[in-house]
Amino acid sequence: MLSCHRLVTPSASPSASRQTFALAGWLALCFAATGTAAFVSTDGWYAGINKPTWNPPSWVFAPAWTFLYATMAVAAWLVWREGGWRAQGRALGVFVLQWVLNALWTPLFFGLHRPGLALIDILALWLVLGATLMAFWRVRRAAGVLLLPYLAWVTFATALNFMIWRLNP
Repeated sequence: MLSCHRLVTPSASPSASRQTFALAGWLALCFAATGTAAFVSTDGWYAGINKPTWNPPSWVFAPAWTFLYATMAVAAWLVWREGGWRAQGRALGVFVLQWVLNALWTPLFFGLHRPGLALIDILALWLVLGATLMAFWRVRRAAGVLLLPYLAWVTFATALNFMIWRLNP
């Protein structure tokens, strides 16, 4: 039977210590995106702008992103375990691209107070994240599944960003 999925050549599994180090690295990378918030002023701009009635309370964001960054890291780690960068360079490369777009959103939205630019960024993030999810799914289905909550959240965040842009001309 022919399969449309790319075959991955089995290779020697990385040692337990190397896998642990790699997982720690993926976690560090994913959570490093929160570092962009350190360069953003908390001058009350967000509290003063118009938001839709369905805007979640501020306390929701930290636990949501903690969960999402952790699942992103585990997903990337699962793909990395299938042959490392040499075998999975495309899938991991598109993952890094979506991470860059994710990290850019906070300074665009909160730092520069530019919901329009942030909307362009998050739309690009949504597209690249969709490509990442598909690439991860092909390599390791569990890795793709782990990105589904992230895609759902980015979809919601895109709608919220759009409404904030519309409500604050």
